[in-house]
Amino acid sequence: MNVNDNAGYLIPSGAWTTIASKLAPTSFHGSWARRFIRQSAHRIANLAKMPAFSASAGTVVSKEPDRLFAQPLAQVPDFAFNEDVVRVFPDMIKRSVPGYPTIVENLGVLAAQFAQPNSVLYDLGSSLGAVTQALRRHVRSDGCRVIAVDNSAAMVERCREYLNGQDSMFQELLPVEVIEGDILALEFQPTSVVALNFTLQFIAPEQRLALLTRIRQALLPGGALILSEKLRFNDSEEHALLTDLHVAFKRANGYSELEIAQKRSAIENVMKPDSLEEHRERLLAAGFSKVVPWFQCLNFASLIALP
Repeated sequence: MNVNDNAGYLIPSGAWTTIASKLAPTSFHGSWARRFIRQSAHRIANLAKMPAFSASAGTVVSKEPDRLFAQPLAQVPDFAFNEDVVRVFPDMIKRSVPGYPTIVENLGVLAAQFAQPNSVLYDLGSSLGAVTQALRRHVRSDGCRVIAVDNSAAMVERCREYLNGQDSMFQELLPVEVIEGDILALEFQPTSVVALNFTLQFIAPEQRLALLTRIRQALLPGGALILSEKLRFNDSEEHALLTDLHVAFKRANGYSELEIAQKRSAIENVMKPDSLEEHRERLLAAGFSKVVPWFQCLNFASLIALP
């Protein structure tokens, strides 16, 4: 399964200058920006060749289409990352989240700019390991290793299979440890990069600040948190417009009205999105000094938070 079929839909080259100009310290802004673009150029050129979920010929990668909500259900259960979801997850995420392949691959590119030698890189809520694979492909700092954490046993099992497949396809990848566990109970090691890719929205709102505070305390100088989330909007007309456009995106990817409605019912009590303003305020309250949105497609966005 190549979840990154649309990997050519990437950030325009000019956007990297914008990102660099917002993140670089003013004292060496010009040289930092040039180095950022130069180091990233060869990675960006190869993104279209890199699948979000890759595996060797010996690894069974699910190609099953997402039909979980295709038939009428007498009672729609709350959404859970169980074996049924894991089986169709690559298809589900590609057809449900606009810009997902772009976020995943560029997350690896961004992480390479912040990774510190001999540090841990965290993928929190790692699901099938797409972000972990991107980190391993792009980060070249000496002595780095990845710790991927997810609380779904089914996700962890399949993630390990995919990572074993990646090991057989590439040489000199970062070592990785996949942990089944609750990220709220995780004891963080000193880290230079933390990825929360569509994970925070599934954590109870009252627990989010404490988690982000602990992440900030574990971040090394020069490191970064990269946070991707579905957004809600304070302006009711803006929220309605982008919600309608997201529904149109799902229709265009083959989901029926029944599937869209039942999936919405399943997830509305489980996933609680925040506004961009709420994310920014919470990250600053957690101790981060700067929050930079680097990507948005419809009502999905990704942010860089600096210590």
